[in-house]
Amino acid sequence: MQRKRIGSMMIVLALAGFLAGILPAQNPQPGALPAGAIQVPVEKLAWGEAPPSLPAGTQMMLLEGDPRKEGLFTLRLKIPAGTRLQPHWHPRDERVTVLSGLVKVGFGDEFEEANMVSFGPGSFYLNPAQSRHYVWFVEETVMQLTNVGPWEVLYPGQPE
Repeated sequence: MQRKRIGSMMIVLALAGFLAGILPAQNPQPGALPAGAIQVPVEKLAWGEAPPSLPAGTQMMLLEGDPRKEGLFTLRLKIPAGTRLQPHWHPRDERVTVLSGLVKVGFGDEFEEANMVSFGPGSFYLNPAQSRHYVWFVEETVMQLTNVGPWEVLYPGQPE
């Protein structure tokens, strides 16, 4: 009976040692962030001027990465009410989450209000790479984009 217990304990200890070797190590310092962690409390967020490829009055807040470079980025845009983006496209997929406001999106080479879909707070949409689309910001809108850069807004006739 004693040998069975010792044998069982040896198996448990061997299994624990094996798991310790394959499981990630726990953070040695309580409260320290692991490598690659990003935390941006709301009180540290600030709006800045958006690039000239976006409508006048648009503000931008970069949360991670750089939309001008290869790689993942997340940014927020605040677009004034009534702003319309004429048909344009992006070389890569565009993923959008609407945080506040009301935005309408349509596809094609002509701005047609009748063919637009409305997106309010909490909505998400993806405009596939190279798809011609147009946008109407009915209300002041704050949207968040998480995409792969470089990110560009290209209009028909504009050199690529």
